[in-house]
Amino acid sequence: MNPQSENQPQPEVPGTPAAGHVALVGAGPGYAELLTLRGAALLAKADVVITVREPGPELAKHRAALLNHCRSDVTVVEPAECGGEIDALAVGHARDGRRVVRLYSGDPMLGCRGAELAAACLRAGIEFEVVPGLSSVTAVPAYAGIPLMPEGTSELRVVNAKDPGLDWERLADGEATLVVMFPDAPEGEDPNHTGPGFDRLCKSLIAAGRPGTTPVAVIRMGSTTEQSTVISSLSRLTADLKAADAKGHNVTSPAMFIMGAGVSRQKDLSWFESRPLFGWRVLVPRTKEQAASLSEQLRGYGAVPEEVPTISVEPPRTPQQMERAVRGLVTGRYQWVAFTSVNAVKAIREKFEEYGLDARAFAGVKVAAVGEQTAAALLDFGIQADLTPHVENQSGAGLVEVWPPYDPELDPIERVLLPRADIATETLSAGLIDLGWEVDDVTAYRTVRAAPPPAPIREAIKGGGFDAVLFTSSSTVRNLVGIAGKPHNTTVIAVIGPETAKTAQEFGLRVDTMAPKASVSALATALSEYGAAQRAEAIAAGKPVLKPSQKRRGRRRKTM
Repeated sequence: MNPQSENQPQPEVPGTPAAGHVALVGAGPGYAELLTLRGAALLAKADVVITVREPGPELAKHRAALLNHCRSDVTVVEPAECGGEIDALAVGHARDGRRVVRLYSGDPMLGCRGAELAAACLRAGIEFEVVPGLSSVTAVPAYAGIPLMPEGTSELRVVNAKDPGLDWERLADGEATLVVMFPDAPEGEDPNHTGPGFDRLCKSLIAAGRPGTTPVAVIRMGSTTEQSTVISSLSRLTADLKAADAKGHNVTSPAMFIMGAGVSRQKDLSWFESRPLFGWRVLVPRTKEQAASLSEQLRGYGAVPEEVPTISVEPPRTPQQMERAVRGLVTGRYQWVAFTSVNAVKAIREKFEEYGLDARAFAGVKVAAVGEQTAAALLDFGIQADLTPHVENQSGAGLVEVWPPYDPELDPIERVLLPRADIATETLSAGLIDLGWEVDDVTAYRTVRAAPPPAPIREAIKGGGFDAVLFTSSSTVRNLVGIAGKPHNTTVIAVIGPETAKTAQEFGLRVDTMAPKASVSALATALSEYGAAQRAEAIAAGKPVLKPSQKRRGRRRKTM
C-alpha cells in the first residue's frame, strides 16, 4: 500500500438526503437481494416510493421484497397511477419537501428513462442522486452461465430491439457478442416500441450475413426462480422455442436474446437453473418466524418456500403451573431443565421477562435441549445447553439415551423441570423417571390447529400447485390435511423421521424421502438430494427436467 495514501482525502459518501430530494435507484433485474446497499439505505429513508412496473407474480414478489426496506408510513405509488406523468409526480413530491425514490428495473441509465427524470429535476432545481443497479444486460447472462466476452471475443454490442432503425447488417458483422434487449416486447404503451419477434430477429441476422449455425440463447425472467434458458442456433431458434413452450418452459417477455461464442459455454457454466430444487414451490408447514432458517436453506437449493402454519401456539389455560415453575427455578428447586422445543424456550423466556428476570436466573441449573434448533433458541436467550442428544437422534428418546441416571451422592437435587406442549408425548418424562429422576411435567403452552390458509393455497395443495411438502412432525401431517386437504399425488412428500412417515402413510400419502436424522436442516438436505437425483435421472434419459408440478397428473398415490 502506498504509505502516503493514508493522508489522502477520502471521497465522501452521501448520507441522509435532505428534504426535497429525488433518488433514481436501480433495483436489479428481478432478484431483490441484488439491490445495492445504497439503494436499500435510500428506501429506508424515503417518504415516497414510485415502484417498478413488474409483470407476473414472480416479479411482483421482487417489488414487494424491495418495499420491505421502507418505513411503514411510506407512500407507495404504482406507475399505472401516474397517468404517464411519473417524472412530474416525483418532482412535485420533492418540491413539497419529501424524499422520493424512483425505482427502475436494472439500471436507471441503461435501457430505462432515468436520464429524463434527472433532466426534469435539473430544470426544477431539485437535488437528485443516481444509484446504479445491476443491469439485465450483464446480470441475466451471468445467471444463465453465459460469458459475454469469452477468450477470443473482444467486442460486446447491446441494442434495444424496440428501435425500428437498427442496422442488422452492421450488428451481424464480425464475431462480437450481441445482446438484444426486448426482442419480443409485447404491444402496449406505444405501437412503435415493440420488439421484432424472435423469428424476424433471426432471419434479419441471417440475411445480414451471420451463419445459421451461430449459437444463440434466449433467457426469460432472468435471476428469478422462473428463469428459463433455451440454447439454440439462429436457424433453429424459433422451432426450439416452440418445443420448449410445449414442455412447459414458456419463453415470453421479459426475455433477452444473446448471440455469440459465449453461448456455447452455458451447458458447463450453468449454476442457477441447475440447482437441485430450482423453481420448486415448497410448502413449509410452519410460521415465518419458525421457518426462517429452513426457508433460507431451501432458497439456497433454488426452491421457493411458502410458510403455511398448521398450528397456533397459545398460553396454557391455567398459568399457575408455569408461575410455580419459574419460582422453583429461582429458588433452586431444580437441578435440570429440559427443553423439547423452541416454543418451550419462548414460553419460559416470556414468563421470565414478565417477572423482570433474565438468563442469570438459570445460574446453578443444568439445561438440556432436544435438538439443534432448541439449543439455538436457548443460546439466543443467553443460555448454553449442557446436554443435547446425538445428531442422528434429536428427539426425546435421543435425549434419554444421553441423560445421566440420578445419583444421590453426586446430585444434590433430584428434580427436573420439563416445560412442554399440552399434547407432547410421554417419552422423555417416562425415560427420566426410569433413570431415577423426579419430573415436574409442566404445560408451558398449548398447540391448537391453525385457521385454514387462503383458498388459493388450499387449491394449490390439493391441485398439485406445490412441488413438495415438508412434514416436520406427525401433528403437521394431521393438521395440514385437516385445514387444507391432502397434497396432490404428484407432490413430493418429505418427512423428518419414521413416526412422521407412519402418520403420513396412515393418511394415504406416499413418502418420497426422509431425513436421516430428526433435524429440519437434514430434512431440507434430504429433499435437495431427492431433487438432484430426479434431475440426474431425467438428464441421463434425455428427458426434459420438469418440476413435480409439471409432470403428468392423475396417477393415484401409493404408500411405501
